[in-house]
Amino acid sequence: MNSGYGGSGSGDEQTSNPRRGKKTCHRHSTQQIQKLEAFFKECPHPDENQRRQLSRELALDTKQIKFWFQNKRTQTKAQHERADNSTLRSDNERIHCENLAMKEALNNIICPDCDGPRLGEEERQRNLQKLKMENALLKEEHGRMLNIHSSFMGKLPISSQKQSLGIGSSLSVPGKQIFGQESGGPPLDPEQMSQSSHKLTSPYQLREIQEMEKSIIIETAAAAMDELMKLLQVKEPVWIKSPTDGRYLLHRDSYDKLFPKANHFKASSARIESSKDSGVVAMATTNLIEMLLDSNKWKDMFPTIISDARTIEVLDSGSLDGSVSLMYEKMHILSPLVPAREFFFIRYCRQLNSKMWIMVDVSYEFIKEFQDASSSPSWKLPSGCMIEDMSNGKSTVTWIEHVQVDDKLMTHRLYRDLICGCQAYGAKRWIASLQRMCERFAFSMGLTNRPRHELEEAEGRRNLMKLSHRMVKNFSEILSMSDNLAFPHISELNNSGVRVLLRQSNGLGQPNGLIVSAATSLWLPISPENLLNFFKDENKRAEWDVLSNGNPVSEIAHISTGTHPGNCISIIQPYAPKENKMLILQESSIDCLGAMMIYAPIELQSITSAMNGEDSTKIPILPSGYVISSDGRLDQKGIGASSSSNTSNSSGSLLTVAFQILVCCNTLSKQLHMESVATVHSLISSTIQKIKVALDCSELD
Repeated sequence: MNSGYGGSGSGDEQTSNPRRGKKTCHRHSTQQIQKLEAFFKECPHPDENQRRQLSRELALDTKQIKFWFQNKRTQTKAQHERADNSTLRSDNERIHCENLAMKEALNNIICPDCDGPRLGEEERQRNLQKLKMENALLKEEHGRMLNIHSSFMGKLPISSQKQSLGIGSSLSVPGKQIFGQESGGPPLDPEQMSQSSHKLTSPYQLREIQEMEKSIIIETAAAAMDELMKLLQVKEPVWIKSPTDGRYLLHRDSYDKLFPKANHFKASSARIESSKDSGVVAMATTNLIEMLLDSNKWKDMFPTIISDARTIEVLDSGSLDGSVSLMYEKMHILSPLVPAREFFFIRYCRQLNSKMWIMVDVSYEFIKEFQDASSSPSWKLPSGCMIEDMSNGKSTVTWIEHVQVDDKLMTHRLYRDLICGCQAYGAKRWIASLQRMCERFAFSMGLTNRPRHELEEAEGRRNLMKLSHRMVKNFSEILSMSDNLAFPHISELNNSGVRVLLRQSNGLGQPNGLIVSAATSLWLPISPENLLNFFKDENKRAEWDVLSNGNPVSEIAHISTGTHPGNCISIIQPYAPKENKMLILQESSIDCLGAMMIYAPIELQSITSAMNGEDSTKIPILPSGYVISSDGRLDQKGIGASSSSNTSNSSGSLLTVAFQILVCCNTLSKQLHMESVATVHSLISSTIQKIKVALDCSELD
């Protein structure tokens, strides 16, 4: 059979004959075409073996088979392209008609409310700009919410630029005011004293919390509550006992496996502090819970720990059970050498059963940006307490403290062991302070037997205890000094480390005028209890107390505030003929971590009115005193070991001395300020030297 090299899907084949110079066409048979088309449907691209097989079956040359398939593929492609073009042309015509119809409808559109014409181009542009602005705000809100969510779900938060706020600054975002921050007396330049007051207010602003954010706050509080409950239940290996002092602390690897989350601070100076302690306190459970949820009572219960506390917003206050609040607290230890710690946190309270409550605190990112830059950066991981009612007016309290701090400025060397050992801000300090204050409250309410030699009038006792408590709070607040010295050239003299502060006082319960405060801390190789006994000894008071003028003193009234003899309030009369109408109100206190003795001169008439039951809130008082704490080191040589279990077995004590004097003159000259500062600086320096001599420690630097 003759065959050609050309081919088409129709079966035509052409062959060139060189002798005759013309082409010969051959048409495939119907059977051959059907067979080829059937094979084409199955395999449009046959290989060489398949073409050879078709060649034998159809009696065609392999080249004819090859060219036929090529032509068939080209023909099929062309048919598909024509069909696609036709479809596109039809769709284009349809869309064009729809576009014309829409334009016609837009030209004839009217407002359904007023039957007026459609918006003009200018108004449409304004609406478009408004939508763009709303879209930008939504994007910003979305990013902020992601940042909040990620910080509590164990992921790294999205970096965002925080606005730095200082004293006297405010946010321009309209919303709800958090609080006006009262300063206990920042350093003021003498030239500017006439224009300044010690109560500086910073109108920090907090925008209205949206419902979406409230739900995140609730979820954060619930997650923190779950974590705290687990920490209260688990023991080893999550909680391990320190081999040095027997306190409980978290084992980091075990904790991270149980609660994986990203560290809030990434700097090398950051560290984590954890502790757990428990004890029995003389107060009913419901009273404790009410105190925990009220920021004013909270601050009043812990004046030696909390210098400021505010409730920013209450999210759920239907009852004590389930209460959720946004709160602020400023914690300090009573020394001018250690900066305060600020926390913005969520407080969530939950009742587990009729006798058990749990309160949890956890820091919250949304308001962290308002932290004072001068304070130690700190972040509260789920912390809090479990309170169990003992049905006898007492409660068992288990406390957990878990925080991360960024110690950028490095803790002062005197307090390094105390702070890094989790004693200064640890759970044991909270328990000890709570026990001490609950015991004091029980004595003030007459719930314990009164010794015979003490004041008998119940109202007078309570009034004097209130006055003394205000004195202790006032003294604690003045120790929240800034790290910046008001008069560095004086403090740097002989490397004394004395912090001096000037403030203008015009508040209720304080004398009016310019007050100069000075404080410093030092180490002594004496146990806290022995050091307190030295200060309380009437026979030795003339050796160090400037108010006694070197003369003996006598205690004319005594009020016990605890079972330990060191916990009491005294009214002391110095033997000074020219000052026979001036007495000294003094309160001393001691617990397992340290002691304190605060005193202030007070007129006889004021003491008499307070003892007679009159209002004591207006009595002006300007306290000075001493704060004693263990140094955080173990006693290895037995130096000054305490003979009582009420104090920790440390190798020595950290003594903080603080004095205040009132500048009676209203003249605000720079010379007067410098003289006043020099006077109080000389007073505190000479007093410290007298104490060292009396304790046979004069060789200490």
